[in-house]
Amino acid sequence: MSTAARTAHFDRKHTDDLIAFLAASPSPYHAVASAAERLERVGFRRVSETDAWDGGSGGRYLVRGGALVAWYVPENATAATPYRVVGTHTDSPNLRVKPVPDTSSAGWRQVAVEIYGGVPLNTWLDRDLGLSGRLALRDGTTRLVHLDEPLLRVPQLAIHLDRGVNDGLKLDRQRHLTPIWGIGGTTEGALLEYVADKAGLAAADIAGWDLMAHDVQPPAYLGRDRELLAGPRLDNQLSVHAATAALAAVAEAGGELPYIPVLAAFDHEETGSESDTGAQSPLLGNVLERSCHARGGSFEDRARALAGTVCLSSDMGHAVHPNYSERHEPGHHPMPNGGPILKVNVNNRYATDGVGRAVFAAACEKAGVPWQSFVSNNAMPCGTTIGPITAARLGITTVDCGIAALSMHSARELCGAEDPHYLASAIKAFLEG
Repeated sequence: MSTAARTAHFDRKHTDDLIAFLAASPSPYHAVASAAERLERVGFRRVSETDAWDGGSGGRYLVRGGALVAWYVPENATAATPYRVVGTHTDSPNLRVKPVPDTSSAGWRQVAVEIYGGVPLNTWLDRDLGLSGRLALRDGTTRLVHLDEPLLRVPQLAIHLDRGVNDGLKLDRQRHLTPIWGIGGTTEGALLEYVADKAGLAAADIAGWDLMAHDVQPPAYLGRDRELLAGPRLDNQLSVHAATAALAAVAEAGGELPYIPVLAAFDHEETGSESDTGAQSPLLGNVLERSCHARGGSFEDRARALAGTVCLSSDMGHAVHPNYSERHEPGHHPMPNGGPILKVNVNNRYATDGVGRAVFAAACEKAGVPWQSFVSNNAMPCGTTIGPITAARLGITTVDCGIAALSMHSARELCGAEDPHYLASAIKAFLEG
C-alpha cells in the first residue's frame, strides 16, 4: 500500500448508486444504457457513427451494441490535445441462450444455453435466474428486455445420488448446465413467445436475439458493519460505473483541461475481445481519430495527440483469499477497502510499466486515496485485460488497475464497499490530469 494519506471520505451514496447500476444492468446492453443515462444527465449527447461529427466543446457518446465510447472536449482543446482514456468492459461470464432454445428431458421443460467466458460452473447451481438481453426486430430496431423474475434454475444433483460430491464436483458443460423452467415436453417457440409477450411484442416481430441468464438476487451490503459489497457482475460493471461517474464529474465541473477525457466500455473482453465491439476492434481508435479531425486536425495532429495519450485499463483483480492465501504472491496481499490495485506482470499480461505506475500513483495521491499492488504468484497463471490490447493497437502508454475482489467470475462476487468510491475518485483525478 502506498503512503498516500487516506483522506478521501467514503461516499456511501456512490456505492448505493453502484448497487442501482448493477441491478439495472443484467446484460452488456443494459450496462451501456445505464451509463448513457448517467452521462445524459450532465449534458452528454449521443452521436451516430454514420453522421458527420462537429468539433465543438462538450460531451458526446456513441453506442455500438454492448459497447460505449464517451468523450468530453474542453473549450481549450486543440486538434493536437492528447487524451486520457479509461478502458473497461461491460460483459461478464454467464449462461447465454442458444439459437434453438426449447428443449426437454425426462418430462422437464428446459432452455438450451451456451457457457460464455470463464465461468465457475458450480456458482450457477441452485440459483433463481431471470432472462435479459436484447431483441432484434424485423423493422431494424432493437429492444432491451429485462425479465427480473425467477424463471430458470440449474438444479444440483442431491447428495443422496452423488455421495462423492464433496470429494470433487465435476460438471459436464453440455449435460449438467441446462436450466429447467417448467414441466412438460419440448414446445418449439415457447421461450421466444414468452419473452416477446413480456416485452409487449409478437414473436413474429423478432428476427434475432442475444439473451442471457442472470441471478435475480439483488446486490447488497454484507457483513456486520456493511463494509463489504456482494453482487453480480462486479467484474467489470463496477469499473464501468466508476469511470462513468468520474467522466460525468469532470464534464460537470467544466473549465480548462490539459487532456480530453474518454471512457471506452468494450464488450466481449471475457472471450478475447475479438469482435466489432471488443478492444481488438478499431472502435476506440476511430473515435479518437475522428474527434481529432473534427477539430480540424491533420495526420500530424493525430500522431501528436496519441503520443501524449495515456490509458487507464480498469478491471477487477484478486484480493487475498483467507482460505487459500498460499495461492497468492506472499509479498502482495491486496485487501478490500485498501484502495485500488495497480496490476503488474512483466510478461505483459498487464500493460503497466514504471512510467504507468508513476501516473497511477500521482492520480491516487491527488485524489487522496490509498492504493495497493497486485502481482500473481509465480506458480499460478496470470489473467489479462484489455490493457495490453489497447497499448498494442494504439501505441499508447497504458496502466492496468482495478479493485480487489473475491470470487471473480462467480455468479456473485465480493469486494469492499469503500473501494468503488476510491476507484472513481482516482479515475477522476487521472482524467483531470
